[in-house]
Amino acid sequence: MSEIKKIGVFTSGGDAPGMNACIRAVVRTGIFLGKEVVGIYQGYQGMIDKKFINMDARSVRNIIQLGGTVLKTARCAEFRTPEGRATAYKNLKEEGIDALVAIGGDGTFTGAELLSREYDIPIIGIPGTIDNDLYGSDFTLGYDTATNTVLEAIDKIRDTAASHDRLFFIEVMGRDSGCIALHAGVAGGAEAILLPEKETAIDDLILKLEEGALSNKSSSIVIIAEGEKNGGAYNVAKRVKERFNFYDIKVTILGHLQRGGTPSSFDRVLACRLGYASVKALVAGESRKMVGLRGNLIQLTDIVESINNHSYKLEEDLLEMSAILSI
Repeated sequence: MSEIKKIGVFTSGGDAPGMNACIRAVVRTGIFLGKEVVGIYQGYQGMIDKKFINMDARSVRNIIQLGGTVLKTARCAEFRTPEGRATAYKNLKEEGIDALVAIGGDGTFTGAELLSREYDIPIIGIPGTIDNDLYGSDFTLGYDTATNTVLEAIDKIRDTAASHDRLFFIEVMGRDSGCIALHAGVAGGAEAILLPEKETAIDDLILKLEEGALSNKSSSIVIIAEGEKNGGAYNVAKRVKERFNFYDIKVTILGHLQRGGTPSSFDRVLACRLGYASVKALVAGESRKMVGLRGNLIQLTDIVESINNHSYKLEEDLLEMSAILSI
């Protein structure tokens, strides 16, 4: 591998709190190590449209605290084609970019791995997704902030639930991963948590709510991950209401507010560590790897393994604990 001189950094997929702190770390680490750094606007679409900007240490000032991504993100159907990737590589080569740092989730990594394999350009991936569902890192960028955002909403909703003897169904993000739902539900004292990984029968949910009502609970909150198998919060609420009318039933969909906001201290530090480690890995000759946090140590995982390994499981103790502590 020839010496890397110019590194391109981009964000892709859904935005996540901490992406800007990560961009900052990549830019400043690259410059410190004597490399040029180029920001690529709108991810893979920006590669095809030649949206490149040279970055220096001052170009990333005052962004460590910002949510979203200053480099923007966009869907790009064209990049999924061989012709689109050929155009992207041609533009990268003309710009002099000879290595990439890709910040995003499994879709981002899939595109990065294809481009790297087809054109032998070194790429390191950084896990940036609020779902916390990538193999090879105990935590992904944005997950901690998103969980705290949900928890704040739960606390506020519980105030009004208790004041009006209400049952709230709160739907949170998590199409395939119940990490946000489980952790926020345990921390927020939810009476029940419905997850994509663990099917919950409506009969069992109603029985639990009835037991709570009989023990003089003045309100209840049920957390539902959007990918849960019963069809989402509105459908679950409708089915419960048909057979259980002890409480006034309300539904809240938290939606995209979970992706925004100022990143937590944890996410900022994680972003700095991963951004720094990604550049160091490229300079050391690594490619097609993801940098991740495992047991408080930064480790590399093959990017294909990170995409394809679905062995991540929710913590069994939390699953058991959530049922016990909600009685």
